[in-house]
Amino acid sequence: MSAERDAHELIAEAAAAPVAGWGFDWLAGRATEERPPWGYARLVADRMARADAALDVDTGGGEVLAEIPHPPKVLTATEAWPPNVEIARRNLRPLGATVVAVAPDSALPFRDNAFDLVVSRHPVGTDWAQTARVLRPGGTYLSQQIGPGTMRELSEAILGPLPPPQSRHPETAVAVAQAAGLRVVDLRRATLRAVFHDIGAVVWFLRKVVWTVPGFTVDRYRPELLALHHRITTEGPFIAHAQRYLIEATRPTS
Repeated sequence: MSAERDAHELIAEAAAAPVAGWGFDWLAGRATEERPPWGYARLVADRMARADAALDVDTGGGEVLAEIPHPPKVLTATEAWPPNVEIARRNLRPLGATVVAVAPDSALPFRDNAFDLVVSRHPVGTDWAQTARVLRPGGTYLSQQIGPGTMRELSEAILGPLPPPQSRHPETAVAVAQAAGLRVVDLRRATLRAVFHDIGAVVWFLRKVVWTVPGFTVDRYRPELLALHHRITTEGPFIAHAQRYLIEATRPTS
C-alpha cells in the first residue's frame, strides 16, 4: 500500500468517526496530551461534595461531572450543542442532574443567587456578568480554560503562519471577572505537550476541537493534511502544545 493511499484511508476513517460528546477515547493509541498539574476533575469533585446547589456550564457530554462521587442536592448543567444534550442527560441521570439545552451566547436561564458553585471545563466563552448574577454571595466559580495560542503548531501546520493570539489571555479573564464584581482567588497556567502519531488522529481532533482550525473540513484542507501525513511518516509524531489555565473566583458577601 502506498503512503498516499494509506493517508487517504486514515483521513476517511477519521472523517467518518463520531465526535459527539467531549470524550477523547477515539484517540487512544493514536494521540496523547499531558494533563494539567492541578487535577481539575479532583478539584470539581471536592467543591461539589461541599456544595448545596451547583451548575456546570458547557458540560459537553457531562463526562467530567458524571465522575463526581458526592453530588450536591441540586445539580444542573447547560449545553448548547444539540448532539451533546442527550448524551449529557444519559451520563448525568444517575446523579439526578438536570441538563438544560441553551442557545449559544445566551444568558444563563436561572434566577439570581441560584447556585453556590458554578464550574466549567473548556467553556466556549465565559459570561462573567451572568456568572456573578447566578452565584450566591460567598459562592465560587471554578473553571479550566483554554489559553492563548493553544495547539498553535497544529493550527499553523494547516493554515500557515498566524499572528500572535489576541484572545483567551488569563489576564483578560481576571480583569473582566473583577469588573463583574467577582474576586479572583486562584490563577494557574500550564503548557501541555500533545503528540499525534498519525494523520487520522489529526483529522479527528480538528473535527472535534473546532477552534483549532475554524471552518475545518477534510475537502478544504486535503493538500495540507497530505503534507502533514508525509511529515509524520518521515520525521515521526507531530508535536504541538496545548495552553490551559485554571481560574477560581468568588462572589463577595458584601
